[in-house]
Amino acid sequence: MKYRTFLTTFLLFLFFFNLGILIITYVMFKDTLRQAEERSLAEHYMITSAIVKDFYAIESRGSDIEESVDSLFQPYRYFSSNTESSLVLYKEEQQVYSTSKETLLSKSLKPPKDGNRLVSFQETDNRTYVIVSGKLPSPYDFYTLVYLFDTTDTITSWAKMKNTLFLVGLTLVTLLAFGLLLLLNRIFKPLSQITQTSREIAAGAYETRLSVSGNDELAKMSQSFNYMAEEIHRQMKELITAAEKKQQFIDNFAHELHTPLTAIYGYAEYLQKAALTDDDRLSAISYIMSESKRVQTLSNQLLDLANLKNDQIVWEEQNVNELFQSVKQTLHSKIRKKKIKTDFYSEIDGIKGDASLLKSLFVNLMDNAIKACEMDGHVMIRAVLEDGKKIVCIQDNGKGMSPEITEYITEPFYRVEKSRSRKDGGTGLGLSICKQIVLRHNADLEFISHPGKGMIAKVIFTTS
Repeated sequence: MKYRTFLTTFLLFLFFFNLGILIITYVMFKDTLRQAEERSLAEHYMITSAIVKDFYAIESRGSDIEESVDSLFQPYRYFSSNTESSLVLYKEEQQVYSTSKETLLSKSLKPPKDGNRLVSFQETDNRTYVIVSGKLPSPYDFYTLVYLFDTTDTITSWAKMKNTLFLVGLTLVTLLAFGLLLLLNRIFKPLSQITQTSREIAAGAYETRLSVSGNDELAKMSQSFNYMAEEIHRQMKELITAAEKKQQFIDNFAHELHTPLTAIYGYAEYLQKAALTDDDRLSAISYIMSESKRVQTLSNQLLDLANLKNDQIVWEEQNVNELFQSVKQTLHSKIRKKKIKTDFYSEIDGIKGDASLLKSLFVNLMDNAIKACEMDGHVMIRAVLEDGKKIVCIQDNGKGMSPEITEYITEPFYRVEKSRSRKDGGTGLGLSICKQIVLRHNADLEFISHPGKGMIAKVIFTTS
């Protein structure tokens, strides 16, 4: 594209530049010919007037004009030799005198048949002449005076000037072509860099960026390209992260299924092949049922997680105190078993959302808080208004965890302590379900925790 632009621009410039020189030289050439013509006409008129006076003077002395013509034209012969011009005198169509030994262009000279003067340009022997032909005034109108002016030197000077103009023009065109090429290289350099950078990005070097200098259109284009590259890089990282999470989900899911299915198969094989007492058989069947229930719970939670992303929720105003009492009643047995002290406090009346989803959200969060606490632990749930936003906080005094771990606890099957979670019957999907419920309510979920200082789970409702 750069070279096409250069060639097109250069040819257009060359065409119009040479056209301009041609027009200028043509105008100057026409002006040169006009000046030569005007000069020849003026000199012809001057010589004609002088000859007529001389003819009158000769006749007044009683002399013959044709016998005196040679002496009569002697002054004009001297004049002609200095100006490179010639005079030819005709009587009717017969030549009676010429200032040169051989009449120039004598074969082509035709005396005019009327009284007008004729002007013409003729070229012979590489010389150019202006020829003015006209009859003398009456009573000598049977004489014709022809004036020949050699304008070769003037035309040669014009030709030299024309050649000089074209030479200067060629030099200017060469310099301008070089400047145009430099300019196009400067203009197209960012495009070349974009092409190279695009290839590098396509090859996997996603961090490659264009250098930006200045504040012109090219700099803005480079900034836009860098912004586009950054967005592509960000989206690629998101896609890679999403793919890794999906693969991790599949791996974790396979791992979660492996343990109960192995146990179920082992005890079933044990029942089939071994001679067991009634107590051993009941124990094996109980374990099979327990593991089957675990697989069923995992399946149901996975369905809940999938449905949360697709199902429409019912937006209704939910009474916060009633919601807290329902959560407390659901977890009553676990609270009593670990002798957990619970405090419920609310300074807001209601929260908009789906009743069953909000209950599931707070039950899961409080269940995790109870699991994190030791015997005689303390769990507090508060509903407050901060900066115009409704916030529900679930705080425990359990073991806590490092801030680095809290970034991953909402991922499916993620466990801080795998042995404890399995012992408590967890599947590693509870907080993932909580995250989806929060997102469906256009809210935010945050965890604040430090080792040995418990954890605070904050649900921030951004809509009223």
